[in-house]
Amino acid sequence: METDILSIQNVSKSFPGVRALSNIVLSVRKGEVHVLVGENGAGKSTLIKIVCGIYPPDGGTMTLEGEPYFPRTPREAMNRGIRVVYQEFNLLSYLSVAENIFFDRLPRRGIRVDRKKLFRDASEIMARVGLDADPWMPVELLGVAQMQLVEIAKALSSKCRVLILDEPTATLSPGEISRLFEIIRTEKKQGLTVIYISHHLKEIYEIGDRITVLRNGELVGTKETAEIDIPHIVSMMVGRQMDAEYPFMDSPHPKPTGEPLLEVKGLRIASSSHEISFHLKKGEILGISGLVGSRRTETVRAVFGADKKLGGSVSLEGRRLNVTSPKDAVREGICLLTEDRKSQGLVLDMPVDANISLAALDKFSHFGLIDKKAERGASQRMAGELAIKTPSMSQLVRNLSGGNQQKTVLAKWILRDAKVLIFDEPTRGIDVGAKYEIYLLLWRLLAEGKGIMIVSSDLNELIGICHRIVVFSGGAVSGEVLRRDFEQERILKYAYRVSHEGSDRE
Repeated sequence: METDILSIQNVSKSFPGVRALSNIVLSVRKGEVHVLVGENGAGKSTLIKIVCGIYPPDGGTMTLEGEPYFPRTPREAMNRGIRVVYQEFNLLSYLSVAENIFFDRLPRRGIRVDRKKLFRDASEIMARVGLDADPWMPVELLGVAQMQLVEIAKALSSKCRVLILDEPTATLSPGEISRLFEIIRTEKKQGLTVIYISHHLKEIYEIGDRITVLRNGELVGTKETAEIDIPHIVSMMVGRQMDAEYPFMDSPHPKPTGEPLLEVKGLRIASSSHEISFHLKKGEILGISGLVGSRRTETVRAVFGADKKLGGSVSLEGRRLNVTSPKDAVREGICLLTEDRKSQGLVLDMPVDANISLAALDKFSHFGLIDKKAERGASQRMAGELAIKTPSMSQLVRNLSGGNQQKTVLAKWILRDAKVLIFDEPTRGIDVGAKYEIYLLLWRLLAEGKGIMIVSSDLNELIGICHRIVVFSGGAVSGEVLRRDFEQERILKYAYRVSHEGSDRE
């Protein structure tokens, strides 16, 4: 008979104006990978924070290996063997990779840190998760995907009973995802229990044993993975039938028109010796693909003026631009939704409406005064169009779920009414229902004549929504694939090229 390691009985939680959880009953078996899914706002994060000792429940009970379990702090939860890797990073950017991994248990020789042992231990756990970096490198110099691997290494470096992974593959390449799954399978054989939260439904079938679905703070059901398919999971999550993950997969795509809207020629960035050239047409969604380290993010940041350009040109509607800062880019009609929404896309201690209107205040200003009524009305309209779940427009953005924070950033740039919208991982951490709504919104923007660039680690997403995909490898454009030729194998062939030699376009 299979033994439950964690039992949750009738747990509820409310916040002002919001019923986050209602009488949740959940049992997690020892040594299983238990997948937790649901739309943003379904209650997943709240439930995990209760299990981890961040929030106290309003009612209900929990047991851990048959013993009463009431963690009052995260430290108490960790001491009982509960470790969590959050979707949002919890790293000290000014410390090294090694120091972050072992921060709360640095090896010592007397009163000094034993740096040789720290280096040795860090190198071992980094190799285990496939993190190729100098252990002494400051975390702030790493990319987002590498930071995610540091978080995973930190969690696995200490013995734990239950490991909670919140969207661990959001920014990982296919190879890194395979490595993570190997780690999970190996640890599972040693008796580790994993609670796995993901919006990538296809990967559930590679790693999950059972699936629990939450909707609007309530338990919809728990099923064996082998007994349920993706359409059934989606209908349980959203409470309605959806015919396809990508709404235009089987429909004629709107056709890009005219000459290039945005043209990048001979662009040189600090982290690459290659010249980068590509273009974006009006009414087109251009996918930007590539493995971690391919310089795809650095390239779009240089186009936006967030990173320095060493050479080359950027033209909009045939006119060469002089973009040296994000302010210049926004003024010219180019916007960038960054992959790190919390530190670069939002002001966390400002309310939802202020964050949405932040990039378009000139639309609501007259003689230096802001028309608050017009600003609030525009923000409310955008929040409604993107289905941002918030008790009120005055709610601080830091209190929203990750997916609703991401949609707030989207709303900010859409309200700005730019000609070119560059989205770096726009649906990272967003559930399948919200993704569907965003895809529909992108098509509406195309109908208005805008051009959209999507940088994404999710190849299925790029194949599902783009007209054309430009592939980066080693800081160069290694290939270009038209929609009629979209195949994962073809795109990955270009992505794994390490030099510009032999680069070609199809």
